[in-house]
Amino acid sequence: MKIKNLYILLFLLSFSAIGQVDDEKRGIDERVIVAKDTVFSKEAYDPLAPSRAAFYSAAIPGLGQAYNKKYWKIPIIYAGMGTGVYFYIQNQKDYTRFRDAYKRRLAGFTDDEFYGDGDEPVISLDRLETAQQSAQKNKDYSIITVIAFYALNIIDANVDAHLKQYDISNDLSVGPKFDMNQFTTKPNYTLSLTYKLK
Repeated sequence: MKIKNLYILLFLLSFSAIGQVDDEKRGIDERVIVAKDTVFSKEAYDPLAPSRAAFYSAAIPGLGQAYNKKYWKIPIIYAGMGTGVYFYIQNQKDYTRFRDAYKRRLAGFTDDEFYGDGDEPVISLDRLETAQQSAQKNKDYSIITVIAFYALNIIDANVDAHLKQYDISNDLSVGPKFDMNQFTTKPNYTLSLTYKLK
């Protein structure tokens, strides 16, 4: 009788041992599949995409946006840079006009475009000097505008390539969690991160 009970006990333990081995194998296989799907998949994440997009935008403004398939941003970039170039050229022309008139006044001539028809000048020498300084300052602002749009073009391409690969599915979520402590009957407020493996 004791031997029969011992055989039955060994028989039952062998099934539980086999079940544990199967569970362990299944867990390892599932982890490998999940790791294969999420980490090692080339379509899911390309670590060089942001730097590639930034390089393209640095080489030719707007090319990084085309790489990211955000074509609607390209006219905005060129409009901003073109506006800066236009105002730079316009302020350069004004600066040259004011400078030439200022130099002619210092040389004793009274035939510049800002002198007028009478004996007294319409724009004084001090005003011409102030106008030169203002045109020079506006030229500097125009250069800064062009450089800023160029830099924003590169930053936008880089950030957009990063965000393009960001997981926005429902499997990854952050939200508040409210719970009641059963021992002290006080509420617990926490922030929970939910991550579901497929």
